[in-house]
Amino acid sequence: MSGDTITQSATSQTTPSRTTPSRTTPSRTAPSRTARSKTATSTPVALTRAARELGLRRGEFELAVQLGYVRTVPDDKGGGPRVARAEIDRVRDADGFPEALRERVTVLGTRDGAALMGVTPARFTRFARLGLVVPVKFYLNRYRAVVWLYLAEELRQFAAGKENTRLLSGRTPEGLRDQLDAGLDLRPRNWRGRHLGFQLRQTEDPWERAAVVASLLDPAQVAEIVQDPYERALLNRLRPARSAHDTHDSPAAVLTARIMTADASDEIGWLRADLRQSLAEAREHRPAPRPSPGVPDERPPETTTAVELSGASEEAQRSRGLFGWLRRRNP
Repeated sequence: MSGDTITQSATSQTTPSRTTPSRTTPSRTAPSRTARSKTATSTPVALTRAARELGLRRGEFELAVQLGYVRTVPDDKGGGPRVARAEIDRVRDADGFPEALRERVTVLGTRDGAALMGVTPARFTRFARLGLVVPVKFYLNRYRAVVWLYLAEELRQFAAGKENTRLLSGRTPEGLRDQLDAGLDLRPRNWRGRHLGFQLRQTEDPWERAAVVASLLDPAQVAEIVQDPYERALLNRLRPARSAHDTHDSPAAVLTARIMTADASDEIGWLRADLRQSLAEAREHRPAPRPSPGVPDERPPETTTAVELSGASEEAQRSRGLFGWLRRRNP
């Protein structure tokens, strides 16, 4: 029995002047129940629950978020991102759900990708090294070999392009062969560029955006640009979390860090310029937190400066920076 029914039966023997407002004014119990119901259906849900309701595995859901197929919202209580109920309904109401969504986030390795495109794995690898197809994810197998993964949807589009017909069946053009012979491999760099775009799309906070850019630079490079230790400590805290393939200074962890760190001079120069610009915007937005007046000024973590780094060799700088970063980032 609803709250409105209870109100009407209780007032049926009263005068009309009192009955009229009771019919037009809801009882106190009805709005509270309605409010609780609306709150339950409108409260954003955790990512794991959203993935379950959309019928996606964890990796598929993460990729759907990165590609913008599923939009997230910040948690009002300061937790991680969540998914609004309206967003879940929107995705589920789309044509072809859930098969269409799963196809858009399907990833393939070299062998399966080559089979999809109708080429040999060796030819497919050449495409990837030349940057003609761009990896979307990677992982290390049990032999510590890098396994690159590609979006099946993009591979289909590449194979269907008329301009790629000669590449799929004919000899590799001489200019491209020369680049391959010289050792060109754009897979790590292209993955970093794509990863940077994913991360930047998921945040609007200026300091977090600066941290995303800084995460792709060696700490020695960051220290030269961000000389304030408190700003550097803030960037370290806001670095995007990444999966740990191994612990501390293991070969697998070093290899992962190498893939995630820019190494080409032009790429480093572009990231350094982007970091300077992002840092200027972040400073204008709000200053990095510092000790309050009267509180002992203790140096925050990661206080290595460019001056201190200049006394060491370039290789020692890189090793120290990488290993220090891994120790901080690995759980």
